[in-house]
Amino acid sequence: MGSFMGQRKILIVVLVFLAWIFYFKLPWPDSTTPRPPAPCCASKSTPKPTESPSVLESVSQEFGNLTHLLYWPSSPEEEKDLLASTSPKNSTYRLRGPAQASYVLGGYLEAILVARDHRGRPKTHGGDLFRAQLLGPDLKAGVPGDVQDLENGTYLLSFPLLWAGQARVQVRLIHSSEAVGVLRRIWREKRATVDFRGYFRGPTGNEETVICNVDPLSVGTRGPTCQYRNVDSGELWFCAQPSTLPCNSLVGHSSGSYLNVTTLYDEALLARQVTDQVLPQGISPIQVRRAAPGNSSLALSARPPCSPGLPATKPSGFYHGHVWHSLSCSSRSFPTADSVLGCLAGRVVHMIGDSTLRQWWEFLRDTVPSLKPVDLHATYQTGPLMAVETTRNIVLHWRAHGWPLRSLRTPVASLHSVVQELGGLAGGPHTVVVLGLGAHFTTFPPSIFVQRLAGIRAAVAALLAREPHTLVVIKLANTGYKSVYGSDWFTLQVNRLLRAAFADLRVAFVDAWEMTSSLALPDSIHPVRLIVQNEVHFLLSFICPT
Repeated sequence: MGSFMGQRKILIVVLVFLAWIFYFKLPWPDSTTPRPPAPCCASKSTPKPTESPSVLESVSQEFGNLTHLLYWPSSPEEEKDLLASTSPKNSTYRLRGPAQASYVLGGYLEAILVARDHRGRPKTHGGDLFRAQLLGPDLKAGVPGDVQDLENGTYLLSFPLLWAGQARVQVRLIHSSEAVGVLRRIWREKRATVDFRGYFRGPTGNEETVICNVDPLSVGTRGPTCQYRNVDSGELWFCAQPSTLPCNSLVGHSSGSYLNVTTLYDEALLARQVTDQVLPQGISPIQVRRAAPGNSSLALSARPPCSPGLPATKPSGFYHGHVWHSLSCSSRSFPTADSVLGCLAGRVVHMIGDSTLRQWWEFLRDTVPSLKPVDLHATYQTGPLMAVETTRNIVLHWRAHGWPLRSLRTPVASLHSVVQELGGLAGGPHTVVVLGLGAHFTTFPPSIFVQRLAGIRAAVAALLAREPHTLVVIKLANTGYKSVYGSDWFTLQVNRLLRAAFADLRVAFVDAWEMTSSLALPDSIHPVRLIVQNEVHFLLSFICPT
């Protein structure tokens, strides 16, 4: 009876998430439609969707609030006047109240930001993507500020005062509301902003190279296409059919071309002089004092040990002394190789994701000399990679998620889906699974990522059902992209989807978005070692909470 009830719960979860996919298609009218599973074939027509609206609609009513998940204020349709867009030089911010001689640790600093255009006129609508930070350079401290869009051209900035000492506010305009409008249009309307290459090889060694993509209309041909169905996740992949070789001769995969999706006006809105620019200083540095002499210099209340399923905090943490302090749990530091080995002893860690997660594997390999890489004769960009420590029974895996994946040429046989990998794990108290998703999905409409999340969520739920003591950690996507092919605005939406997809499962989150945007460091899709070290130490805090 218990087994039946467990299977019934998993079925309900899957149906609910399918309803989520259906619901997203209402407010996000992108042109990519989920297609039914089918065997590998050459087809001259586009498959038709086979969703059952009656089943999906029956449960979608309870989850209508999910339609607000990707809400973003819209800019009014105006003439293409660059001078009417938000200017980082003319936008200003000031304290919300009168300045004080000093501020009390544990309180808040609030400010009002007024967005202005290039003519100096105040904006009358919201939608700009600002990023605010409270920094303590001398203390190597930083915390992200909360930016509340009042949707009238003004923004409320709020900063928790989490360390004693000096602090200063910094605000950056990442994208104007007009630029966000361009990005949103591209995300909604374009089936893809990049394509890929498929490499086919015949029995005599002859090769053909064609265009491939997640959508049959994006493979650059009006002729027949090859369709590939992942037997584990049900997701489809398409390639233009080679002229002389059969569909089942696909052996290699790589990145392709960046597609032209912008106009000159769009490119001007996303130019460096208006993208990711610091606003003129609007608030003098402040002094934060301890509540009482002898008290701690940090505003850290009692927090539980790090464990899956903890509620998220806002902000999720802050840096002090270049060390990340979580506000949701008592994160730890692992300063020596021996402390890392002690934590990982007896564990098998499976990392599946993109190159930002591969950085974690590389950090552990480079930091712990006794972790020895195993030569698997794999493509380094996609894996699989493995390192072992035989005296303490540690195994550390990494491999890339499957299509869509921007990479150098790699064997198709190496491209395992996340669902495929999770389905092959028995799980247990000595198994750690880390998933890092997002960066390779910013070049497709949101429904593509939702489809991927639906399968992964079901696989994670099944893994936790058969072995509840398995630790599953979700790494959110970090900041760094600033173009139409990968923008921080795209990444922000991807992270909203990631959090929502796993919100009701007993998993842990590493908020790489905030960990890569809290210090006065240049944004990079591959952050510096300092950031990676703190991300890995936070992961270890979940593996070894005490």
